[in-house]
Amino acid sequence: MSRAGGWHTDPVRDLVSLPKAHLHLHFTGSMRASTLADMARARGVRLPPALIAEDAQAALPPADERGWFRFQRLYDAARACVRSEGDMRRIVAEAAEDDAAEGSARLEIQVDPTSYAPFVGGLTPALEIVLDEARAARDRTGVEVGVVVASSRVRHPLEARTLARLAARYAGDGPGEVVGFGLSNDERRGRTADWAPAFAIARRAGLASVPHGGELLGAPHVAEVLDHLAPDRLGHGVRSAEDRHVLDDLVRRGVALEVCPASNVSLGVYAEDHHVPLRTLTDAGATLALGADDPLLFGSRLVDQYDVARRVHGFSDAEIAELARGSVRASRAGEATRRRLLAGIDAWLDAPDDGAAPRAASNRGPGTQTS
Repeated sequence: MSRAGGWHTDPVRDLVSLPKAHLHLHFTGSMRASTLADMARARGVRLPPALIAEDAQAALPPADERGWFRFQRLYDAARACVRSEGDMRRIVAEAAEDDAAEGSARLEIQVDPTSYAPFVGGLTPALEIVLDEARAARDRTGVEVGVVVASSRVRHPLEARTLARLAARYAGDGPGEVVGFGLSNDERRGRTADWAPAFAIARRAGLASVPHGGELLGAPHVAEVLDHLAPDRLGHGVRSAEDRHVLDDLVRRGVALEVCPASNVSLGVYAEDHHVPLRTLTDAGATLALGADDPLLFGSRLVDQYDVARRVHGFSDAEIAELARGSVRASRAGEATRRRLLAGIDAWLDAPDDGAAPRAASNRGPGTQTS
């Protein structure tokens, strides 16, 4: 339905063919379920049933039983299966393949190398493996893969400074380079101001500031992140909708929101898809970049987020195109890539409906937090 409550009269175009950028995807959480199953078998690991369910969304518990701790337990179980260079390369390669299959030409994948360093010889080798495979994935798939190095709220802020200095050594906007510095994990842990020195290091190196905020905690937390970490993009940020002053400040500063509707519902932040405040955010003038966050856990990939915007929130194809433009403009892609993708979005919108039914991709099966 349209925003006014009537049925769309404009063409309904194929969401897969819409050019887009993907700016919120975590390393381990990007895995295909089949890949995780392979890794678990190779190591004799028994996975929680929720990680091997045929339909992760259908397997969700009631809204009042969801939450961060359930998610983190499952994420930790999956991450424990990633123990080699080959595992890490496979994850990056398949993430690029899956994005290519969904019309994403720019992926900025988030990784905390601390989690994988013990298995590959340290922090630097762990990051270099990801960067090297990102370059190779671009050559195979055509998807430009930049990397966001993420620190974690569950570790000491001094460790974040170490990661920021490491990220700064590999800073750049091209494929296989570090494009941003993030802060992930449970928003309720630690004092946001304590991570400000690490973000200052990253900014001096020209990296985008892309912390998480405003999903588990409300608008006051968004205000803290804005003041202390000076984000270029904010991971999630949906709860800025709870305070118009905070939301207006975010818009005034030009901070883009990496909105992941499936994540919000799966974590119990909102009970139903239609509760995610996409309309409130766009009506306020916020730039949105839809992301899948952790498809392995949430059973929902990038195109599914656009499908929710269309099917649940009533976004027209013109509005869907603007979401895709937001993802491109908020990315760290070079000017040539931006122009190419924006022109492709215009062409998608200008093209007549080809009669194809809109498709949404699934994370289940091949081919289709911390990090």
